Amino acid sequence: PQKTAFHRSQTLGYRNGYAVVRRPTVGVGGARLPVNQLSQTELDELANRAPALTYGQPKQAPPAEFIPAHVAFDKKVLKFDAYFQEDVPMSTEEHYRIRQVNIYYYLEDDSMSVMEPVVENSGIPQGKLIKRQRLAKNDQGDHYHWKDLNRGINITIYGKTFHLVDCDRFTQVFLESQGIELNPPERMALDPYTELRKQPLRKYVTPSDFDQLKQFLTFDKQVLRFYAIWDDTDSMFGECRNYIIHYYLMDDTVEIREVHERNDGRDPFPLLMNRQRMPKVLVENAKNFPQCVLEISDQEVLEWYTAKDFIVGKPLTILGRTFFIYDCDPFTRQYYKEKFGISDLPRIDVSKKEPPPVKQELPPYNGYGQIEDSAQNCFVLIPKAPKKDVMKMLMDDSKVLRYLAALDSPIPEDKDRRFVFSYFLASEMISIFEPPVRNSGIIGGKYLGRTKVIKPSSSMENPIYYGPTDFFIGAVIEVFGHRFVILDTDDYVLKYMESNAAQYSPEALLSIQNRVRKHEAPAPELENKQTTDPGEQELEALIDTIQKQLKPHPCKDNIHEAFQIYDQEASGFVDKEMFFKVCDSLNLPVDDSLIKEV
Repeated sequence: PQKTAFHRSQTLGYRNGYAVVRRPTVGVGGARLPVNQLSQTELDELANRAPALTYGQPKQAPPAEFIPAHVAFDKKVLKFDAYFQEDVPMSTEEHYRIRQVNIYYYLEDDSMSVMEPVVENSGIPQGKLIKRQRLAKNDQGDHYHWKDLNRGINITIYGKTFHLVDCDRFTQVFLESQGIELNPPERMALDPYTELRKQPLRKYVTPSDFDQLKQFLTFDKQVLRFYAIWDDTDSMFGECRNYIIHYYLMDDTVEIREVHERNDGRDPFPLLMNRQRMPKVLVENAKNFPQCVLEISDQEVLEWYTAKDFIVGKPLTILGRTFFIYDCDPFTRQYYKEKFGISDLPRIDVSKKEPPPVKQELPPYNGYGQIEDSAQNCFVLIPKAPKKDVMKMLMDDSKVLRYLAALDSPIPEDKDRRFVFSYFLASEMISIFEPPVRNSGIIGGKYLGRTKVIKPSSSMENPIYYGPTDFFIGAVIEVFGHRFVILDTDDYVLKYMESNAAQYSPEALLSIQNRVRKHEAPAPELENKQTTDPGEQELEALIDTIQKQLKPHPCKDNIHEAFQIYDQEASGFVDKEMFFKVCDSLNLPVDDSLIKEV
């Protein structure tokens, strides 16, 4: 208990660069070692020995060289094969498990370690079970020594009993050299569950005469390329799709690649079928083989697809799909010419002619709006207004042709009705206005709003509208089942027809010439007539002033007929009240003072 230092003395050192060995003089705890002291027996022997005077006192032999244990037994390890039994309480298939281990004993410091060889997919933590250390043999603090180890015995380490069955050659030689008699070796115990799961030994079949290595070295990187189509138009929503079939000569495998086009609406998957060998003929029992789960082997296939089965112009069924091969690349043509003697592999035209465009049939016109405007609903989902001729609208803006027309009707009440046709050159539309007549029983005003009028001889599919060349004196205009006869025109129409005479027919020009002659005929009589009465001269001047104001009015030629309607007795006179009524009904753009003066 009084000792404080328990380290060992240093026995190895260096002097002048050389390793030297020193004998220890102090042991563990600092106590001196009786190294060079003589024992009592040696002292008694020296006291009783007589001196030899002839040759002198004999010299004592030098002591043997001291070698420490960690140098003498460095890297010397005893190895024993052992196993221990482990209970398996939670399994119905096995009740215990045999685990094989290796026990290593290190001679340099009497330490031990237990290692278990790692078994793949065992599901058990394996490897170093007990790290290197001195292991207790009993409760008194004794440790295991190499003298305690032998074949065929049991040792207990941390509550587990290990049975030693055998050792290696070095261990056997070392123990026998130390005088230990070894027991005979035993067989290693096997795990019953592991032996139960072992598969039977593989039966090797003698390889065939066909050399696959030679095929690989000869046809490496040589691929036959075929262009094929899969026509699935017979099924619902089917289509005709293009594919590229690759046949690898090195291992007789087949690969099918998809051909994608821009904006085809399909996911960009490169392969329809991965590279693999394709069975051509299966055995009878392999029809129900689960191909989607297991790979097909040679036992289920009678014949595989080879290069001679891929011919341009012939259909080929792969995985339930019928592909038609229509072309191949130049290398494939050269291979078939050299291998099979087939030199004629022309390209087959599989492009389908586009069907003639289906003529779009418009639904029948319902009578609302314009035909061009209603037809836009049949062309696009969100209709837009039809395009207009902007240049024509700019050039013919505010140009209006006005005509006086009568209604061609067998009804007597409609014979005296007069209408004003306004033709707008910019939009090619027609509007009809009926001047109101008092006490006629017919409400005047707007008879037809601006719209395009179709000729009765045209159809709704190809409508032909009335143009400015269709309006002349004497022409019959049919507007939605009502016939109108053109009676007169205004002066702007005359100027327009003179400037565009090439567009009008001879009949239209003749009608205008007759109209001009009719208006110019009474002019000479008025010139020859002498008016000496100053009242009449004043009246004529007043009439000229009113006519100038009535010149742009569309109904100026209808004034005479309006007065004849109210002059039922044909006397040529009307009273003052009737005169004002006629003027108000015609909406004359004349000052009221002039009308009162007349």
